[in-house]
Amino acid sequence: MIRARGLTRQFGALTAVRDLDLDVEQGEVFGFLGPNGAGKTTTVRMLCALIAPSRGEARVAGCTLGEDNATLRGRVGVLTETPGLYKRLSAYDNLAFFAKLQGVDDVRGSVERYLRLFDLWDRRNDLAGTFSKGMRQKLAVARTLVHEPQVLFFDEPTAGLDPEAARIVRDLIESLRSAERTIFLCTHNLDEADRLCDRVALFRTALVKVGQPAALRDEMYGRRTVIHLANYRPGMEDEVELPFVRGVEVADGKLVVSIDDPDVQNPIIVRRLVEIGAEVQYVGELRMSLEDVYLELMEDRDASD
Repeated sequence: MIRARGLTRQFGALTAVRDLDLDVEQGEVFGFLGPNGAGKTTTVRMLCALIAPSRGEARVAGCTLGEDNATLRGRVGVLTETPGLYKRLSAYDNLAFFAKLQGVDDVRGSVERYLRLFDLWDRRNDLAGTFSKGMRQKLAVARTLVHEPQVLFFDEPTAGLDPEAARIVRDLIESLRSAERTIFLCTHNLDEADRLCDRVALFRTALVKVGQPAALRDEMYGRRTVIHLANYRPGMEDEVELPFVRGVEVADGKLVVSIDDPDVQNPIIVRRLVEIGAEVQYVGELRMSLEDVYLELMEDRDASD
């Protein structure tokens, strides 16, 4: 659904995006993660044919960038960080205006469908400027969908929203999952990406890493078993350094053991501890977060630059 090769954008001496190779499959919710100023918004603008790349090529929704730009723009929907609704128009008129711009055949039916879908129909005649932040963002999502795009680009959709409004938007994104629609989510909210995305790309001007959030965690850290002991004594950690153990740490009398297959390997470790007289209180799992992965990879990237 999205394919980019060598996509680059320069602004004078500044390179905002460098040699981006990317593949996003149909039906994916794909997270594009990076700090402010990383080039995420520039990437979205190129993929939506809003600005031209300095070099490289891309295909989005079956359209070649630079050749089918008008068709491409009709097949994508874009929600920017500042959606720019017309505050002096009603919710209905906002959607109707954009539906007409996109050449929607049944403007009235499409507008009503999405206002009802997002529970805004009863407020259809109210001015957008009277809406709360969460309601304005819901209206902006409806506007993004009103022409039935194949690919949705969400650029920091929850930035600046309070927790309740942010939850509303996340729930909307979750509800938009479908086999026919691809969602490209730019964010620096890592918890949001972890919950919503099938795969994520870590990006800072150039691509750092791509993968499923869980797979990235396991690749970097394995899985960590936490073993609570009633009678920890120094040296117990040495006894569980078995061939399949990646590493052992001690924290407050607990053993944190990095392994790949807890279901198979935990019983072996527990048996070994019992053999040396350890009193095992209980065993749990410590899962690293996507934030841990992000921070470590970005630090490695900074060190290599």
